[in-house]
Amino acid sequence: MIIVRRGRVSLRAKVARVGLRWFIRPRLHQPTLKDERRASRALDALIPRPPRSTRTIAVDAGGVKANWIVTPQSKEEHCVLFLHGGGYRTGSPSTYRHFTWRIASATGARLLAIDYRLAPEHPFPAALDDAISSYRWLLARGVDPRRLAVVGDSAGGGLALALMLKLRDGGIPLPVAVVALSPWTDLALTGAALKRNARADPMLNADDVPRFAADYLGGSDPHNPYASPLYGDLRGLPPTLLHVGSDEILLDDAVRMARKLQRANCYVELEIWPKMPHVWHAMAPFLPEARFAIARIGTFVTKACRQN
Repeated sequence: MIIVRRGRVSLRAKVARVGLRWFIRPRLHQPTLKDERRASRALDALIPRPPRSTRTIAVDAGGVKANWIVTPQSKEEHCVLFLHGGGYRTGSPSTYRHFTWRIASATGARLLAIDYRLAPEHPFPAALDDAISSYRWLLARGVDPRRLAVVGDSAGGGLALALMLKLRDGGIPLPVAVVALSPWTDLALTGAALKRNARADPMLNADDVPRFAADYLGGSDPHNPYASPLYGDLRGLPPTLLHVGSDEILLDDAVRMARKLQRANCYVELEIWPKMPHVWHAMAPFLPEARFAIARIGTFVTKACRQN
């Protein structure tokens, strides 16, 4: 099912687009990885903390650093495994602390946000190996996969879909649902939107993407489905929700993934949101569209759990 969202774009979303275009995309030189990580750490200090009613508990999830996020709405038997974005090169659970508690509340679940290893120091398949280890850890602790969903954004969205393939191929029980937000599914970079939306995308620079892909792949084949799930055999994957903005350079990564899931007889919902920037969900403190999109995630995951 492909849904193109209609309706007016909020004034706040319009302001956010202008801000991103003027303050995020422009630059005098290409930043180094060190610059990017320094900026990410600086941003961490500005990210709102969860409400006091939210508990954040550091754990070792099968050899992977992680945080349990638990809100008053979280039920013990429901879990979400969260895989953050950042082009496989930056990002951490702390970068998403204003977002993950909202997902935990919306889904009524305890959320495990993992701090998987980053490229280029740890190229493919390090991030996937860490995702598998943490997923196995959850199952070993008695988490019922029929009450477990996997959510990821951007690179983490692609990683979530690659995890589905790896689990299925390894005979490991699949989760009840997977949610991928603005997912990066094609590291071979064949999507036409990379060029078509290069000017329209208010946040991402298309010129950066080949460098990100090269760092993560470390010489591996970009068509390997465990790196680029778009090229995998998708049969048997769980119900999937994909969100993407209409102007994103990764639009085709989501659209083609949805169509391929449909051809594989998998249940998939693709929502294309007009004029929304890359992973607008992370702007929930500011954007009404972000809060609505998070509520949609909660509805999708809750419905999948009720049907199993």
